[in-house]
Amino acid sequence: MVLPKLKLILFAITLLNILFGYSQETYEDILRRAYVPIDKELYDTIVAMDKKLFDAYNSCDMATQSALYSEDLEFYHDQGGLTTSKKQVLTALENNICDKVTRTLIKGSIEVYPIKDYGAVEIGYHTFNDKKTPENKSTASRFILVWKKTDEIWTVTRVISLH
Repeated sequence: MVLPKLKLILFAITLLNILFGYSQETYEDILRRAYVPIDKELYDTIVAMDKKLFDAYNSCDMATQSALYSEDLEFYHDQGGLTTSKKQVLTALENNICDKVTRTLIKGSIEVYPIKDYGAVEIGYHTFNDKKTPENKSTASRFILVWKKTDEIWTVTRVISLH
């Protein structure tokens, strides 16, 4: 009678350990772990698309920006809220950003994760600096872009901008 109870107790302890103690990894451990792309070709493609998008952003090339943003764009900004109109986003960029702000990618910060049968998620850090006062450096902020691939054409469908 004691042996079955002991087995049950050991089983319960093992199960609880599996359920609640499965990972001893800390957040600091995760941050120290180097990112390695799951798909190097996809990573290189998205990094190139990021460069194309933000070269257009920095040079006020509205035609290229328009081509790279999806018609069903959703732009989530921690300070500005949600914008669901591509036209509104482009108008805001043209009126508030063009010739005023420069975006600089934090080198090595981009991570890219594939989304099956859709595209990819890009996560990274960048800074924005006012062209009038370039000596005033901004702090790095996180961004997330969801890229959709349709017939070999990549467009941004979702933007999350966190400052």
